[in-house]
Amino acid sequence: MATPQPGHSKQDQDKSQKSGTALTLEVRRTFAASRQKVFAAWAQREQLEKWMCADQGAHTVIHHRQDIRTGGSYLMEVHDSAKGEVYWGQGVYREVTPPEKIVFTWSWTSATPDGPQLHPDNPETLVTVEFFVRGDSTEVVLTHASFTTQKDYNDHNQGWNGCFDVLAKLLQP
Repeated sequence: MATPQPGHSKQDQDKSQKSGTALTLEVRRTFAASRQKVFAAWAQREQLEKWMCADQGAHTVIHHRQDIRTGGSYLMEVHDSAKGEVYWGQGVYREVTPPEKIVFTWSWTSATPDGPQLHPDNPETLVTVEFFVRGDSTEVVLTHASFTTQKDYNDHNQGWNGCFDVLAKLLQP
């Protein structure tokens, strides 16, 4: 289990569990906001656009599709001006249970939605986000499975933690 980052509560933690050859990323963060408010930040497009993939100042994010319901899908475009590259994130919402859980597939390509895979060893992974009431706060447990390379695991660990940092600022009273 990693040491919490400065400014995060003791309940904040990251860990990986190795199961066979796959690595599973788990990121926990407690936000000073109600479960309904934190869930809305994930489920309402207007809010999602303010923090998802906005962890890098060089990123400009365009959400082309956000149909946040069981069976719905998403498509987002990320322009990275620092690298001069474009990435496309897309997937399907497998489960949306307000305000408890969101499960979706996660796949990234470069240049176009049908372009080359950014993570060829892990072309599609699964993200589960759970929301737990902790007094006046909400603990979010994000589980991202299954990575077959340590690099992809590390990149996503850094990305999710960066996104959670932006989300924490957005949810401040």
